[in-house]
Amino acid sequence: MPDFTSALYLGIEHGSRQLAGWDRLTLGKPAALEPPPGAAEVERQLASLVGCEEAVLATSTLHVFHDLLPILSRRGFRLFVDEGLYPIGMWGVERAAALGTPVTRFPRHDAKALWQAIANTKSGRPLVVADGFCVSCGTTAPLRSYIDCVTARDGLVMIDDTQAVGIMGCDPGPRSPYGSGGGGSLSLAKIRSPRVVVVSSLAKAFGAPVALVAGSRQLISEFLSSSATRVHCSPPSVAAIAAAAHALAVNARCGDALRSALAHRVARLRRGLGRLAAAASVFPVQHVRLPACIDPIRVHARLCERGVRTVLTRLESNRTTITFVLTARHTDAEIDQALEALAIATHGGNRTTHASWGGGSGNGR
Repeated sequence: MPDFTSALYLGIEHGSRQLAGWDRLTLGKPAALEPPPGAAEVERQLASLVGCEEAVLATSTLHVFHDLLPILSRRGFRLFVDEGLYPIGMWGVERAAALGTPVTRFPRHDAKALWQAIANTKSGRPLVVADGFCVSCGTTAPLRSYIDCVTARDGLVMIDDTQAVGIMGCDPGPRSPYGSGGGGSLSLAKIRSPRVVVVSSLAKAFGAPVALVAGSRQLISEFLSSSATRVHCSPPSVAAIAAAAHALAVNARCGDALRSALAHRVARLRRGLGRLAAAASVFPVQHVRLPACIDPIRVHARLCERGVRTVLTRLESNRTTITFVLTARHTDAEIDQALEALAIATHGGNRTTHASWGGGSGNGR
């Protein structure tokens, strides 16, 4: 059964025999007292990968946003929130707002609106909170412009880079549309700045259930000394840290080859979809542009009947559509089977090849 519902984009799996062993799953103490075994080396590698001075592991991005936004608020920051921010980041924003932090929202990726909003604010250091990459619109945030907006007021830009870390990298081109290295949005934009804070889960491309926060040495020091979740919550398990270490090793060894394979899978699907392909994006989350006369819920059910699992997604326009989430492990045959099933499902059960949509899957690269 072709399954297009997993966000393990690079297809990295962590079997027990692939991971370094451990004597204890947990030390039974908070990270504030003693970091879990293996954390320091993984943190060093992650800081280098995403282009920041230092990084520290956390159990989840929710833990980071819950902690870090109030910490920065106490340092005199007020929040400027990109409206495209993922819900987990927004939950952290809501907590900071409940604690009295001023919050201003601006339209997604609109640096001009952000500049004006900051100019209209008479006090406080600006902290811009945004996603590094927007899945729904298929574009990256204008990070250089955001940094320019906050610099004069000694501000920061915090990005949730969960989607981009492990996928996006430096110097993308026709043969490597994701670029190389997998360092995420900063690597793609070739930015190294102490004004940027990176928050990211490793559970997507790297398949490891653990998160990171990375930034300047001063900011990470502040986080370590003030974090409440590092005192009151369980730290990442030794198994999760071992999975992160394994993912980084795989990325160093063959990450670019996996990204190339993934790009090929996405291109094949998009060629097959033709005019039904929604956003002009090579990202592995691909929405289908269904005609208004076609019921996406019925199409989803018909795909399931034919053994093809997809995601039923509600878009920002409030329309529902079918979404394919691709990984490097998908085969050409699975993609072609899904396209054929989609053609049948969208034509009322009448067999129609996907080539009639104006695409055609093509043969290989």
